Amino acid sequence: MIAEPRGLLIFFRSGGVSHLPITSGELVSPNQSNASQNAVCSLDRLTHGTALPQDTVEALRSICTLRRYTAGQAIAEAGEEPGFVGCVQHGVLRMQKTLQDGRQHIVGLLVEGDMFGRVLGGTLDVAIEAATDAEVCAFRRAPFETLLAQSPELDRLVLVSVLTELDRARDWMIILGTPRIRERLAGFLLVLCTRFATTDNLLRARGTALDVVVPINRTDLAHLLGTRPESISRAFHALADTGCITLRKPDLIGILDLEALAAEAGEDELKGRATLKFLLASVQARASKSSG
Repeated sequence: MIAEPRGLLIFFRSGGVSHLPITSGELVSPNQSNASQNAVCSLDRLTHGTALPQDTVEALRSICTLRRYTAGQAIAEAGEEPGFVGCVQHGVLRMQKTLQDGRQHIVGLLVEGDMFGRVLGGTLDVAIEAATDAEVCAFRRAPFETLLAQSPELDRLVLVSVLTELDRARDWMIILGTPRIRERLAGFLLVLCTRFATTDNLLRARGTALDVVVPINRTDLAHLLGTRPESISRAFHALADTGCITLRKPDLIGILDLEALAAEAGEDELKGRATLKFLLASVQARASKSSG
């Protein structure tokens, strides 16, 4: 069964306001020390470099708590009405839906800079879990809603995030609509190279090739693409046989020919997003900036 692409959307909608407190037990995962509770959230992940007024920044800092989760740990359950709005600072979260017969499907990923939670009321229709060790900036929902109404800049930032997620959702509908697993996998790798190009160091330059870190394990990837782990392995090797990728490690894929990978995806809308040369230049520029 193909997973629902709508789970990729940021969970914002209109409705009544519900105030739920954040308990101290939610601040960090159980195996973290008390010192972790004093860690500071980096608002750079939320703003993506967008300038916010200083008073808005200070207000966000005052309602933010850094939470750490280990891989597999539950962050929010389906049907819950979270008392916070989250922004992924590091790591990858998975959105998971349980069907009536008990089967579970991953319907989307949340990565660095992505927001989740219900603003202005409402319950989650998917469970959110840590796919890897992760850090989340949690903003208390009630004051975040108040600040959203007072700050046009923050309101615009949230709107841009929603539009970005809509673009991803459209990509996902295209990918999951392709009949062959090999095409779905090619589309997934292409999205990692383009939509997630600036995310959590997922791309690395290696000479004239581009290395992509696959941020989830093969089982999660199979659930995401609506197939079995063994089918994912066969699809990886089939793409490698074409020469457009090379398998460096189970979670590290070398992209040798981005145009050929786009052709393997089998959808014109996924083609022409960026050239390999352009992505390499972007990754190298970010690496130089970081080292400087």
